[in-house]
Amino acid sequence: MQSLGDGGKGIIFRNLSATIYPSRCSTPLTTSPALHLVALWRCCAVPEPRETLMKNTQLLLINDMCGYGKVALSAMLPVLSHMGYRIHNLPTALVSDTLNYPKFYIHDTTEYVRQSLAIWEELGFEFDAISTGFIVTEEETRIISDFCHRRAQKGTKVFVDPIMGDNGKLYAGVPESTIGLMRSLLECADYAVPNYTEACLLTDTPIAEQITPDEGRTLVDAVRALGAKSVVITSAVVDGANVVIGYDHVAGEHFTIPFELIPVYFPGTGDTFSAVLVGRVMAGWSLQRATSDAMRVVAGLIERNADQEDKSAGLPIEACLDVVDHE
Repeated sequence: MQSLGDGGKGIIFRNLSATIYPSRCSTPLTTSPALHLVALWRCCAVPEPRETLMKNTQLLLINDMCGYGKVALSAMLPVLSHMGYRIHNLPTALVSDTLNYPKFYIHDTTEYVRQSLAIWEELGFEFDAISTGFIVTEEETRIISDFCHRRAQKGTKVFVDPIMGDNGKLYAGVPESTIGLMRSLLECADYAVPNYTEACLLTDTPIAEQITPDEGRTLVDAVRALGAKSVVITSAVVDGANVVIGYDHVAGEHFTIPFELIPVYFPGTGDTFSAVLVGRVMAGWSLQRATSDAMRVVAGLIERNADQEDKSAGLPIEACLDVVDHE
């Protein structure tokens, strides 16, 4: 006999047939187990709040789609689907494989993005939250920024990961004009998640090997001044310690979370971090708690797969989703 954790709903399954114990249901029970379940559901079933929240929350992920390797959408989709959200995606580019391989091809999807967003608006599609990541062209950035601004005015939460650089410089092929376009996108962001380099580029802050706690807070506030309500800055070094720094506009608090740097590199860990962060925040977690859990998940995935031979392929997300479950 297996109980479904019914919380007083009186549903018990035995050998694939249902026996109904009507705890609050006055509807006469029929002889059909299926009809028993329908009757009970209509009368007294109360869905779990968390499950209902996830099932009914629609997320739009705007990022590139990689054919071989777990980065961007291919890293985020499994995580958020596993959490139970209804996921929609808009690929900003089709990429043959991760950029860690010596050869790759990037197919620009700017026109696809333009046409898709126009059609979606005509059809009246709505989203509870939008998460943006890598955007290929200046025109594509403008299109997505305009869309996010319109949706933000309707109450859609906007998460912006301004992917454009790391290690003190812009990524190869990313023009300087991207910085200004990303600033425009941050104007409507509820949550901005830049790394340290990107935060400095966005705010015209000199990039240093390490910063003081006061400088960290100043940098966070400078990103907030661009329009973002909450901020999470990853990969910062404060007084010699590796930390994530941020500000939660809901709690009205700055925070600093230290971590130990694992000397193993996988592409796509930032995308996984963003996916967990978005999922936890949309589930009602505080930003600091969501950030800590995103850090835990990424660290757990790296440690479990540290011996993987081909690290350029990224982390095997689907085979390790149990790491996401361990809160």
